[in-house]
Amino acid sequence: MRAIVVTEHGGPDVLNPTDRDDPRPGPGEVVVELAAAGVNFKDVYERKGNYPLALPGVPGSEGAGRIIEVGDGVTDLRVGDVVASADFTGSYAERAVVAADKAVPVPDGVAPDLAAAVLLQGLTAHYLTHSTHEIKPGDTALVHAAAGGMGLLLTQMIKLRGGRVIGTVSTDEKEKLARDAGADEVLRYDDFAEEVRRLTDGGVPVVYDGVGKTTFEGSLASLHPRGLLALYGAASGPVPPMDPQRLNKGGSLFLTRPSLVHYVATREELLWRADDLFGWIASGDLSVHVGGRYPLADARRAHEDLEARRTTGKLLLTP
Repeated sequence: MRAIVVTEHGGPDVLNPTDRDDPRPGPGEVVVELAAAGVNFKDVYERKGNYPLALPGVPGSEGAGRIIEVGDGVTDLRVGDVVASADFTGSYAERAVVAADKAVPVPDGVAPDLAAAVLLQGLTAHYLTHSTHEIKPGDTALVHAAAGGMGLLLTQMIKLRGGRVIGTVSTDEKEKLARDAGADEVLRYDDFAEEVRRLTDGGVPVVYDGVGKTTFEGSLASLHPRGLLALYGAASGPVPPMDPQRLNKGGSLFLTRPSLVHYVATREELLWRADDLFGWIASGDLSVHVGGRYPLADARRAHEDLEARRTTGKLLLTP
């Protein structure tokens, strides 16, 4: 099969299309012929060496497609089933292995490429809005990078739960996307904290921040007393060490650095979140914006576009 193989950590140029042996399933695993693989900042961190990736290795964990082989002990999935997962072993490939208990069935009303586009970010947006801070009717949330794949999903889920969204974006084009997704107010990054406090008469109860270094201080300043900053990513770089006393001075603030793995710790929790996602897509309540589709061999270009913030919505690789 063809796969993207990384032999050394580095820039996008280390993403090399290569012939590789077809994967075989171990006990409790399935092999999936992928219709599409999602491109995420998590993959960028793997490529750079910030997240673990054994070398030589295939990056990527998100994708969807049809099962072509099942391993011993798999009883609830069969050859021919269409599944999606955010836990593939190397999804930048034509075929990949995943543990059966980490694969979720894709219903007939959802195309496989949309399942690949939504799963990792959709599950993340779900736990952020339903568990990390449960949005209630009337809550106002600040969503950074509101026109990105995560931002568009977060905005829609907050609106589905009766909340109000203040989004940040960098361009007029991205502002339109954020507003079309339901954002009530859209700001640029300059002095956003001051604007948030003016719009809310003192701050918001929650900030969803996947940008990191460049927005962190402003995110804290956007919270009202006892507000929560959910720092779920670091697109602009990691946040430097901070004195916890900063949280006290801001009004007994809360700071969390959540990860998806801790919010899909059981099969039941995974299926709950995935069923909600696919149900909203099938009913038209959740729109998935695919901002770019790249042939598998163009993974390098996909990473370049993602890191340069030239994209909106979700990027996909198609074998």
